[in-house]
Amino acid sequence: MPCRIELASRDPSAHSLTPLPAPLAWIDHGLDVLAASDLLRPHRVRHGRQGARVVLDGRELLNCGSNDYLGYAGDVRLTKSASKASCAEGFGAGASPLVSGHSMAHENLERAIAMLLGVEAALVFPSGFAANSATIPALVAEGDAVFSDERNHASLIDGCRLSRASVGIYPHRDVATLGRMLAASPQCRRTLIVTDTLFSMDGTIAPLADLCDVARRHGAILMADEAHATGVFGAKGSGLVEHAGCADGVHIRVGTLSKALGAAGGFVAGHSRLIEWLRHTARAWIFSTAHPPGVAAAATRAIELVGREPERRLELLQRAQAFRERLRARDLDSGGAEAQIVPVIVGEPAAAVALSEKLAEAGFFVPAIRPPSVPPGKSLVRASLSWLHSDDDLTRLADALVG
Repeated sequence: MPCRIELASRDPSAHSLTPLPAPLAWIDHGLDVLAASDLLRPHRVRHGRQGARVVLDGRELLNCGSNDYLGYAGDVRLTKSASKASCAEGFGAGASPLVSGHSMAHENLERAIAMLLGVEAALVFPSGFAANSATIPALVAEGDAVFSDERNHASLIDGCRLSRASVGIYPHRDVATLGRMLAASPQCRRTLIVTDTLFSMDGTIAPLADLCDVARRHGAILMADEAHATGVFGAKGSGLVEHAGCADGVHIRVGTLSKALGAAGGFVAGHSRLIEWLRHTARAWIFSTAHPPGVAAAATRAIELVGREPERRLELLQRAQAFRERLRARDLDSGGAEAQIVPVIVGEPAAAVALSEKLAEAGFFVPAIRPPSVPPGKSLVRASLSWLHSDDDLTRLADALVG
């Protein structure tokens, strides 16, 4: 049975019964500016589970708007694991993991992550955003330097800002320019390079082998965020670091439990001394209540299923490749996408909104992505493909994008 999504009013003033207080009156103008720029976002409410299909504005649509790449978000096996752990350990963790919130469910999850990635240890955070925004300031600070791909996720960008280190932004996947920036950088205490492995808006893949080489030559720490690659790439499903054979050159691996693994939370993995350092310095871990034990148990179950069901990631990637080839054959601009994230770049925000609404009329939920998520002039619709999608689903979507 499809899950149900309802769309609340797009008018930001519709729920306001009284004027804003004077100190907040500027918000009305700010929202008007967003509306005039086609940058207002709809407020969606889903009823039921994530799945291959949704009901949106009273219309049943193929769901190409989630990060449920392996179809585990609505899998009853995760639900049962979460329920069992919640009954045994309670729903809420009750405290920071540094105090008494770290349960056996969390311990088992961290061990499972470390085993999946083939590293010594892992640390679980309430979210992937928290993992990135806490880890970078724990590694570098004022007097240090950090270099970040221009298309990195907002959590990496915010982590760089919070660190107070000198921040250099290098062109997307341009390792040659990164090397020149590193060579010209003043001598500092520590140097960090941060990159997504699979970029969430354009579906491109970081040149990990080259990044490992430039990090080694310049004595830099290399941190890779596997949020959209965990569970999907690699012989074991651990991500693109494994797929590229770069485990020895990537010092810090970050990921999320909320996408292909269908649960919630983030993690950092690597050397056991690194993880011990983060336990003492990563503020979002120290000062946040641990996420519920049931969630940790669901994520552990998903990791087990990733190992037992490799056909899901293999079939997903095969279908994604076929879908990308269909779009290129139709002369659609998918921006060099290489994975299960497939954009169609249209330019301006209004064009992206119009195409998304046209696709909805044809039976497909493919959200419009606009600044600041993408650069100005690069608005797009993004199809996030799932193992739940059939070849026929994706053929019909390709046809709808052209029609």
